[in-house]
Amino acid sequence: MIQDMNYLSMLFINLLLVGAWHGTTFLLSTRMPDSDFQPSEGLFHPWKWEKGGRWYRDHLHINDWKDRVPQFVSADGFSKKHITDMSVEYLNQFISETCRGEWMHTWNLGSIALTLLVNQSMVGVTFSVLIFMGNVPCTLIQRYNRFRLEILRKKLQRDAVRMVAAV
Repeated sequence: MIQDMNYLSMLFINLLLVGAWHGTTFLLSTRMPDSDFQPSEGLFHPWKWEKGGRWYRDHLHINDWKDRVPQFVSADGFSKKHITDMSVEYLNQFISETCRGEWMHTWNLGSIALTLLVNQSMVGVTFSVLIFMGNVPCTLIQRYNRFRLEILRKKLQRDAVRMVAAV
């Protein structure tokens, strides 16, 4: 336990531990294959209560705050602000990336257990709240955006079928 350290030492050790956890989770997520991030499976499948994403809009008012949350976009990454390609293949990859982001932020919440374990109660709770507030909104945004992207993908697929049928 680091509870016997002075404040600055505790702060430094906590930042180091949480940073290492988050960095490791990020590296793992970038190394995992796309096949691990299927939107219809496991952690990522839609829940009935989400009502196709409407729950996030109606109860959390996600549209009012989601664009204020900072995002990380790698050089080849996907920005939640701009869709750069209107193909089904691109949207499939974007949807997979929302699963990857959700996985990463969800696993980052595991650092809460570590923080509570190594700290005195108030420091552990304080860091846990910060970790929670830093990751849960991002997880919710990933899920909400996935619903929106899936709707767009279905529309593109319907339009493609209509165009083929019209020919």
